[in-house]
Amino acid sequence: MSETIKNRYEFVLLFDVENGNPNGDPDAGNMPRIDAETGLGLVTDVCLKRKVRNYVDVVKGQSEGFDIYVRESAVLNLQHEKAYKELGIEPNRKEKKLPKEANKVQKLMDFMCKNFFDIRTFGAVMTTEVNCGQIRGPVQFGFARSIDPIVQQEVTITRMAVTSEKDAEKKDREMGRKHIVPYALYRAEGFVSAHLATKTYFSEEDLSLLWDALQNMFDHDRSAARGKMASRKLIIFKHKDALGNAPAHKLFEAVNVETKDASKPPRAFSDYSVSVNRDLIPDSVTLTEL
Repeated sequence: MSETIKNRYEFVLLFDVENGNPNGDPDAGNMPRIDAETGLGLVTDVCLKRKVRNYVDVVKGQSEGFDIYVRESAVLNLQHEKAYKELGIEPNRKEKKLPKEANKVQKLMDFMCKNFFDIRTFGAVMTTEVNCGQIRGPVQFGFARSIDPIVQQEVTITRMAVTSEKDAEKKDREMGRKHIVPYALYRAEGFVSAHLATKTYFSEEDLSLLWDALQNMFDHDRSAARGKMASRKLIIFKHKDALGNAPAHKLFEAVNVETKDASKPPRAFSDYSVSVNRDLIPDSVTLTEL
């Protein structure tokens, strides 16, 4: 692995959806998530991390050091057992406790970080029956929020087939519904801590892979439910050192996204203007737009 990162970063990701559901809410019949007070659409940090994980899994194919810890249908205890078996330690399943020796605890966590990309990136709570401790990751996302209020549309769909022979006696098709957002541009903000990176071995190679994932993850996450989604712009702030040279919120405020014509609802990325006020960015912070 390459050396761990030495600089602090913040980033802004703009992505959009057209005729799809970017993140369904199971508490609302899987309708697109929404801020009830403002009408703005929401996409959770967990949803975005899932897409990053899936992209890395496609690109790296479980190669050494790039396995995915939280994958579909994974049994987490079995993932933890890999660390115990590698180190020749018997897990305390009954009490769900870590080994008493501090060096063994550190070796377990080191194994999980070095072998699983998403653990050394996002961290993990591994205090299950096979306890591997708790790791705080250097990369964190906030919820993505749409630039304008969204409209949750319910579209009726039909299927030219029925489920059973009994149904065929009564009807020749099935009716269903899907929930979509006609169009929305979302903004997500994120953070990368160099101090936490030293504890999880998050490297320059991992960081480069993260930037690739944020730009390309929607191209490998197609489904009828999600419609057409795309990463539109990734703005990265690189600080001169690990401590940082400007407050994150000040850097985020330098990125402005505005609707060009407020008299009509936006229906494409071209309906927005994106600008960065470079006067708000100190010389000790490097700006990269991808």
